[in-house]
Amino acid sequence: MIGYSMLSKSDSKNSELKEKIDTFHLSCREAGLRITPQRTAVYKALLESGEHPSANMVLRKVRKIFPSISMYTVNRALLTLNKIGAASVAEGLGNAKRFDRNLESHQHFKCTKCKRIVDFYRRPFDNILILKSLGRKLIILRKTVYFEGICDLCAKKYKGHQDLSL
Repeated sequence: MIGYSMLSKSDSKNSELKEKIDTFHLSCREAGLRITPQRTAVYKALLESGEHPSANMVLRKVRKIFPSISMYTVNRALLTLNKIGAASVAEGLGNAKRFDRNLESHQHFKCTKCKRIVDFYRRPFDNILILKSLGRKLIILRKTVYFEGICDLCAKKYKGHQDLSL
């Protein structure tokens, strides 16, 4: 028997991935959805992504396993993940939807040059107050904070850039 302390980082990551996929399958069952290999592959591609992938990015990864999968299937799967709470949409105005595997409270910074989305955490943003007049007229379902600018990687390409640390 292998003790926990002897597990490698990859074993730990694989265990965490398996746990998330098992939870995803449970969410599918609870929502009355079939658990298909394609839907699972889309979810796994999202989990394994180190960024906030677009449907096109997920499609490229999933096509390595399912070469004939369509953009329609990937898009529908990603929107289903959002609907059942297994992912969220991190979108900016006028751009392709980007999907986020991180469901913890956090904020986003999007680079206007390379379109990279960076997560950051700032507790005061979790407690933004809603104007009473707005709260009486509308039902607020989610509050998000979203910044746009030039990321650190793109800023290095330009001389005289300012410090962009958060």
